[in-house]
Amino acid sequence: MFTGIIEEVGEVVSLRKEGTNVHFEIHSPFTNELKIDQSVAHNGCCLTVVNLDNSSYTVTAIQETLDKTNLGSWKAGTKINLERCMMLNGRLDGHIVQGHVDTIAKCTEIQDLNGSWKFTFSFFGDFITVEKGSITVNGTSLTVVDSVDNSFSVCIIPYTFDHTNFNSLSVGDQVNIEFDVIGKYVQRILQKK
Repeated sequence: MFTGIIEEVGEVVSLRKEGTNVHFEIHSPFTNELKIDQSVAHNGCCLTVVNLDNSSYTVTAIQETLDKTNLGSWKAGTKINLERCMMLNGRLDGHIVQGHVDTIAKCTEIQDLNGSWKFTFSFFGDFITVEKGSITVNGTSLTVVDSVDNSFSVCIIPYTFDHTNFNSLSVGDQVNIEFDVIGKYVQRILQKK
């Protein structure tokens, strides 16, 4: 479990294919605090640390993960949002995030609001957003604004812009989306009635 509060922006150092799997070597400021078998969210996608090497570590993505996330577009130099799993003895500053990406969304508009930014995304699938509800974009816990069918916006404050990979996002880029887990359960219950 995660909170959607990004700790660091890491960088893909290299990638290696093995069958249908891809091994990503990630440089991170907190690598020396990690251990093998630990869960880390990468742009909101929970991956397991399988190797440690000085200032970088390795995670493996299987085909299912590559198909449902933006990891397939990563290359050396790609900046990614990182969050270690939450500790149960702390505050839940964001919202409950599972690290299970639901779908990919496309950035369709970026508005500079003279002090903040408004990012608009479109997505496919039978998912819903709720006005002023929670959503995770590339692992970042955010509040939905302008919720419409298959589209929503989020507003980004300067701190979040400076400390996540939102500052390198362009129109047309794909992002990982995890919809609010409580909203997904409510939607599922209502669909069964």
